[in-house]
Amino acid sequence: MKYWNLKKINQLAFEKTGIIPRSMSKLFNRFKQELNPNAEVEAIEEFKVAKYQTLTSIRYIIILSIMPILMNQISKTFLLNPIIDHFWNKNSSNIFINHSQEERAFADLQRFEEKLHFEILIGKIDSSSIEAARKTISAKALEIALEYSKESANAIKNILADFISIIIFMFILIFNKRQFSILKSFINELIYGLSDTAKAFLIILFTDIFVGFHSPHGWEIVIEAILRHFGLPESRDFIFIFISTFPVILDTIFKYWIFRYLNRISPSAVATYHNMNE
Repeated sequence: MKYWNLKKINQLAFEKTGIIPRSMSKLFNRFKQELNPNAEVEAIEEFKVAKYQTLTSIRYIIILSIMPILMNQISKTFLLNPIIDHFWNKNSSNIFINHSQEERAFADLQRFEEKLHFEILIGKIDSSSIEAARKTISAKALEIALEYSKESANAIKNILADFISIIIFMFILIFNKRQFSILKSFINELIYGLSDTAKAFLIILFTDIFVGFHSPHGWEIVIEAILRHFGLPESRDFIFIFISTFPVILDTIFKYWIFRYLNRISPSAVATYHNMNE
C-alpha cells in the first residue's frame, strides 16, 4: 500500500505538460472513473496519496524554512560573535569597511553639529560654553564610530552566517530529493488547481509588485538593505542598472511561462488575465 502511494506521488511529481489541456484530461478521467467498478477503492487511495503529499510538503517546507534560519542564529551567536568581535576589536582602527559607511557616518555627524549650532543660535544652549559643545560633538562622534564599527562587524558575521545557511539549505535539497519532488508536485497541483480568476489575480498581483511601474522604489529599498546586510558599498550606479534590467528580465521570464505552460494548461486563465489587465 505504501509503495503504491509513493509510486503515485512520484508520478504526480514528474508529470509532464501534454498537448491536451489538463482540464479536459481531468474531465475525461473523471467520466472514465465513474464507470470504473473500483472507483471507490481508487478514490480512497487517491485521498491517502493527497493526504501524504500535503503532510510531507508542509513538513518539508517547515524544515527548509526553519533549519537554515536556526543554524544561522546558532552559528552567529555561539561561533561568529565571539570570534569576529575578538579580532575586530583587537584592531581599534577598524571602523568602516566601505566608503558608503563613511559618507553616512559623516552625514550623521554633520546633522548633529547643525542641530547643535541651531540650538545655540536660538538660545536653547548657552553659547558661552564652547568647550562643552566640543565635548558633546566629540562624544557624538565616538558614539557614531562605535555604531558603524558594530555594523561593519555584523556585516562580516552576516556573510559567514548566511553562507552556512546556504550550505544547510543545499544539503537538505540534495539529500531529500524525493521530498523535493513531492513538494514540487504539491505546488504545481495547488497553482494549477486554482480557479481562472484566482490565477489571473495572482499573476497581476505578482507582476505589479515586482515588475510594475511603481516597483523601482521598492527594488531600491530592498537592494540597499541587502548591500548594507553584507557590508557592500551602496553604489547608486549599480542600483539603477539593476532596477533597469532585472525587472525586465523577470517580466520576460514570467511572460514566457504564461505563453509556454499556462497557455497550454489553462487557456481560459490566460484569457481572464488579459481581460483583467486591460
